Amino acid sequence: MKPLILLTGATGYIGSRLLKLLESENHSFRCIARRPELLRKRIGSQIEVVPGDLLDRESIERAMHGVRAAYYLVHSMDSSHDFEETDRQAAENFGYAARVWKVKRIIYLGGLGSSSELSPHLRSRQQVVEILRQSGIPVIEFRASIILGSGSLSFEMIRALVERLPVMITPRWANILVQPISIEDVLQYLIHALDTDISRSFIYEIGGPDRVSYGELMREYARQRGLRRIMISVPVYPPRLSSFWLGLVTPLYARIGRKLLDSIRHPTIVQDDEASRKFPVRPVGVREAIAHALQNEERKYAETHWADALSSAGPAPRWGGVRFGNRLIDSRRIHVAAPPVAAFTPIRRIGGSTGWYYSNWLWTLRGWIDLLLGGVSMRRGRRDSEWLRVGDIVDCWRVEALESEQRLRLAAEMKLPGRSWLEFEVTEDGNGSVIQQTAMFDPIGLQGLLYWYSAYPLHHFIFAGMLRGIARAAQGTARKR
Repeated sequence: MKPLILLTGATGYIGSRLLKLLESENHSFRCIARRPELLRKRIGSQIEVVPGDLLDRESIERAMHGVRAAYYLVHSMDSSHDFEETDRQAAENFGYAARVWKVKRIIYLGGLGSSSELSPHLRSRQQVVEILRQSGIPVIEFRASIILGSGSLSFEMIRALVERLPVMITPRWANILVQPISIEDVLQYLIHALDTDISRSFIYEIGGPDRVSYGELMREYARQRGLRRIMISVPVYPPRLSSFWLGLVTPLYARIGRKLLDSIRHPTIVQDDEASRKFPVRPVGVREAIAHALQNEERKYAETHWADALSSAGPAPRWGGVRFGNRLIDSRRIHVAAPPVAAFTPIRRIGGSTGWYYSNWLWTLRGWIDLLLGGVSMRRGRRDSEWLRVGDIVDCWRVEALESEQRLRLAAEMKLPGRSWLEFEVTEDGNGSVIQQTAMFDPIGLQGLLYWYSAYPLHHFIFAGMLRGIARAAQGTARKR
């Protein structure tokens, strides 16, 4: 049996792809997750998933039992002032547990750039790896520039900008040189790090053969898509304004946009080519990386998406010490002349390009309001227009529960004074089905109650119309069968 591997960040963009690769190569590994029930729904039953939080030292120690190599692929997505302290504490806990169980190596993925030029978040990531080294466990750190792949943050930004804007005003950051690397090549480096001989910690800078600017990346994308685009460069474009602009025209919302812009204000170029001598990986160029990503996009299915990470909506709200009032519920039912399978089909397709079956313009308006409040808005869409899985993004919601052809529960991720869910259940009823739609809200104090009752008339209007629209779509599906 191969040595046991511990994988953190298994719900993130890199981690979820690495999980599939480890599984395909028959590695023996264990995943740690704060919400294991969500991860178990997305992976094979033979993969071990254990509950744990990097801020809980005892849970990390339990997860590290018997591990010989550990991937550290997590970092804080928080924008608050204490994110560096959160990252530091998580790394200290992880390094301590690795030392207790005599782990042979830790494998880490960081960002290129000198510490004096890094954004606070990327600088924190380099501080994290330094803390991991202080544990005495050898650390293999890969430092990469932007990663190109279907669903990656950088590729999604490029794709959205080029697809939506025939004329672009490009600020200075569009001329900064980067050295992109394809997601497939990053995964190969991470896999080979399991077997390379090490006696101490190493830093490897990795990148593809091409050094290009973001502007050149957008031009190459446009060329491969057969699009003519005009780019007008301007000397000044404030980062905060740039991030808000990205939130308006791309799936990125302002918080993520600011982090991305902060990370590309300085060149990220490979200065040390030791990785090319140490590992049997020959990265592809920009043209091939974009072509491969586009193939996945055209199949309308990206294996993973940056927004799939459970932390993409920001840190999970901490409700400790908050007293919720009675749960407020708005529930309604409708009978449809369709079997349960046909009745559930439009529910399964909800959101994204399909829309919400009624008053989509109001949903769009709600998304704009959420964007102004610093929320996720409606820009994230869906991973796949036909199928869902637990943990998937659906615009400003996330799939929390899914029972095939029977039940779908969505948890809201927009800015709200409380917690909110939208649930659909389908049951067989004689020669047809009953669809029950339930909106649930846990208010926080008076502010939450005021929100619910002031929005209730509009919610009643929208949800009733949505249910009728779903019923019509279900009957249409039944007639086609």
